[in-house]
Amino acid sequence: MAEFDNNMDLAVKTRPSPKSSPTSSATSFFHRSFTIQSARATPKPYVPSPSRFTSSFESMKGKVRVLRNMFEASRAPKVKPQLPPPGKLVSHKSMGADHNRYSYIFSGKWVPLLPGTEDRIVVYFTSLRGVRRTFDDCYTVRRTFRQFRVWVDERDISMDTAYKKELHSVFGEKGVTLPQVFIRGRHVGGADDIHQLLETGELTKLLDGFPRREPGYVCQGCGDARFVTCGFCNGSRKIFDDEEEFSKRCLACNENGLMRCPECCS
Repeated sequence: MAEFDNNMDLAVKTRPSPKSSPTSSATSFFHRSFTIQSARATPKPYVPSPSRFTSSFESMKGKVRVLRNMFEASRAPKVKPQLPPPGKLVSHKSMGADHNRYSYIFSGKWVPLLPGTEDRIVVYFTSLRGVRRTFDDCYTVRRTFRQFRVWVDERDISMDTAYKKELHSVFGEKGVTLPQVFIRGRHVGGADDIHQLLETGELTKLLDGFPRREPGYVCQGCGDARFVTCGFCNGSRKIFDDEEEFSKRCLACNENGLMRCPECCS
């Protein structure tokens, strides 16, 4: 009898409670699984090692250095020329340059000189209107000197390519802007420089000593164009040789069959 009572007590203890249901048991299972998942360690984000970037960057620098050495191996190292004392006239051939031109050392800067023009004003310009800004600058500089009524040796590079080559030889490069002004053989500058000298009054000092022309003077030979038709070939650029009986190239005119005006440009 006592054994039966003990079995009944064990059955009562192991019997599920009437209040419990399948839903409550499922909810308790969900909470249990969520607790287990939350208890797991969260994985850390991947952070690359700084040494990886350093090694890749160093390898890239090495490749760039190799390519640079391949392309620059044939280049000779540039040697900075030693400037002579200020105010000394020197030849650029003696300074290691590959063009024959002279410069005036002034305040540590190269000032190009135009040999043979120490007694005049020379303006290199163009009469073509291909670039509006360049044409306006050339016209402004020419008009400025005409207001002072001084004679100017105007050299139009669009009318004679020899002037273009001459200008390139003076500066030693081809990318020279127009206009370019030389006073007493020394380079003064372009349109902006002339405008600045005019505003400060320095241009008047530079033009002291030059003879003045009469107001409204215009050359009767060329009309201030500085060029006339060649009198030997009449602009054809060819001369017939009676002795050899064939035509020769006229050496008195340029590629356009023009020559400098003998009245105003002599």
